[in-house]
Amino acid sequence: MTDDFPEMPDFDPKLARRAVRRGLLRTTSNVLAVLLALALVATVGSTLLQTRGDRERRMTDVLGTAFKIYNPGYSVDVDHCCETTPLGMSFDVRASPLRAVGGFWPVGGERYSVSQNLFGRVGRLPLGSTANTKLSLSLYDVGTTLAPKEEVRKVLKRLPEDLRALVVVEFATPLAEADMKAFAERYKSCPEKIAYERRPGALSITWSPAYWSDGQKGVEQEGCVGDLRSFRAWVGMLRDHDGANLRAFDLSLARLRKAANEGLAYAYVDQVTTIKALREIIEDPRVRTVRLADVTFDLDRP
Repeated sequence: MTDDFPEMPDFDPKLARRAVRRGLLRTTSNVLAVLLALALVATVGSTLLQTRGDRERRMTDVLGTAFKIYNPGYSVDVDHCCETTPLGMSFDVRASPLRAVGGFWPVGGERYSVSQNLFGRVGRLPLGSTANTKLSLSLYDVGTTLAPKEEVRKVLKRLPEDLRALVVVEFATPLAEADMKAFAERYKSCPEKIAYERRPGALSITWSPAYWSDGQKGVEQEGCVGDLRSFRAWVGMLRDHDGANLRAFDLSLARLRKAANEGLAYAYVDQVTTIKALREIIEDPRVRTVRLADVTFDLDRP
């Protein structure tokens, strides 16, 4: 019987190695292509998931504004949102400590990042209660017995009357919105940030027209007097599911809603007033005290 099978060639080690290498390269290329495709799908899919609807706008509306309330001692600008990764989304802010107008101003401020994970939970926050600017410390003291009128009068008497000052003016009894505006007009004050609650030893809720605009005409033009309408509009757009994130900013929906509903000014921040004006203001019986945070020369200079 004839053997129809061809003779087996001699084993060639070089050819075998080349064949193994080609097989490994094909397998590796296929695996890498699959992984790249999966990574692309995950990245694009995650981006589409996180940016669907108005999630980007809402992130800056809620977290960006809460960050400003969390840092009343700073001037904060929110950059365009958002940077996305498969694990979350973030935006940058620039923040510089508030100083008395006419004093030293940091150029540009420092850049910080505010982020939330894939499930919408805010990450670890920069600044906040650890920032300890002179203004934030003055706001911490609202409601305490520190800086009584008698001591503040002595300080004001020693300072030149034409100096500009950054101050917290605290009321003995909180003022309604109309009374707050009348007070500001009486003393030509610029209460650009208003504290709508009193929390001795902690930061109270403050609001400024620059924090957020609901798009209504005139909201940003009211300038020097804190705008209660925009504060109420911002609180009104918050939802119950925002509560977890707000707690990271030392806020709560209950406190925000109470403060917005009552609309009572417990104190205000002014960064353009003069020592001369403060000598008048501190004598007003409606004023509990005035807390100096900064003047147009360095208070720490020996």
